[in-house]
Amino acid sequence: MWRSLAPIGRNADSGGYRRYAWTAADADCRLWFRMQAEARRMDVETDRNGNQWAWLGDPAAGDAVVTGSHLDSVPDGGAFDGPLGVVSAFAALDELRKRGVSFRRPLAIVNFGDEEGARFGLACVGSRLTAGRLTKEQAYELRDADGITLPQAMEAAGHDPSAIGPDPERLARVGAFVELHVEQGRALDLSGDAVGLASAIWPHGRWRYDFAGEANHAGTTRLVDRRDPMLTYAETVLAARREAELAGAVATFGKIAVEPNGVNAIPSMVRGWLDARAADQGSLDKVIAGVEAAARDYADRHGIDLAVTRESFTPVVDFSHTLRDELSRILGDSGASGRPWGTTGKVPVLGTGAGHDAGILSESIPTAMLFVRNPTGVSHSPAESAAEDDCVAGVIALADVLEGLACR
Repeated sequence: MWRSLAPIGRNADSGGYRRYAWTAADADCRLWFRMQAEARRMDVETDRNGNQWAWLGDPAAGDAVVTGSHLDSVPDGGAFDGPLGVVSAFAALDELRKRGVSFRRPLAIVNFGDEEGARFGLACVGSRLTAGRLTKEQAYELRDADGITLPQAMEAAGHDPSAIGPDPERLARVGAFVELHVEQGRALDLSGDAVGLASAIWPHGRWRYDFAGEANHAGTTRLVDRRDPMLTYAETVLAARREAELAGAVATFGKIAVEPNGVNAIPSMVRGWLDARAADQGSLDKVIAGVEAAARDYADRHGIDLAVTRESFTPVVDFSHTLRDELSRILGDSGASGRPWGTTGKVPVLGTGAGHDAGILSESIPTAMLFVRNPTGVSHSPAESAAEDDCVAGVIALADVLEGLACR
């Protein structure tokens, strides 16, 4: 499975992946998912929001156990973020069939659409729509860098966008959702464990900063006469780093758009997108307030107009304690019998600063997450990696969890 998926959407120059929502690469990933599901005699459907579901058993029976993740990527992303969870889900089903277990609850594997938000700037679009965390009207306003709206992109890809929106009937079928994901950090590597359980997702969001100045000639305009928004933007980037360090948080300006974007022209507009995350809401609020205050101070000094827009926000996600405790019990029991979880046989519990579909769905259905060790901690990069032995351990852990939830 891994070899057949690996070439899809891979850029030959960077070695990274460009699997953006509703593009040709996305269509190829969706076809791959359908073929894997049909090869396992699963019923495949695409819901109103473009998420793919592969079912074993009757979905209408309810109380289903669902696993999976996403197949799209950030720009030049790595091979594991998202796809590991989907591949592992199919592999876990294969493992359960080898064990000869019988299912007492329906089982589904899901591929959520547009989790990374690389094309339209909003993460977890598919799960947000399904959970009612993004309205149809808001979704219709999303545009990519070329001005193509989300509905236009969906329609061009052969999906009818008229029905997108909350899908409470579908979520009512789900009794538990478990997402396996490569760890985006080095906690497991430092502890010597192959697999971990998620405790919570940090609160996080994205803010757009629009710095408006005055375009002019780079060679003839005196420094004192310039209204250069790039200066204010640069100072704000440094302020974000400073505020994050003070609060024990993280903050990054990772995307920028410049107008008119000429080498010999002073910009008229600089747009920068801030990603900020912290272990608690209070710390995140301090970072956001501090960055904006610094930006406005710099803007006033340089004669720059500033507008700040919050484009997305996800509050702290504390995963279902009941489901997490059940997973911990299942994995603890199997770990005691020699499973390759790590140094103690027990699965550690850790928080994460990365957002996931499981976090979006947590307000609607019980959710949990498994992490697989990332030896370097690098993610959202072609250097993202996981050892084959650890990936296999993740599959076994997921299979044990699915057996405990759906078969006993």
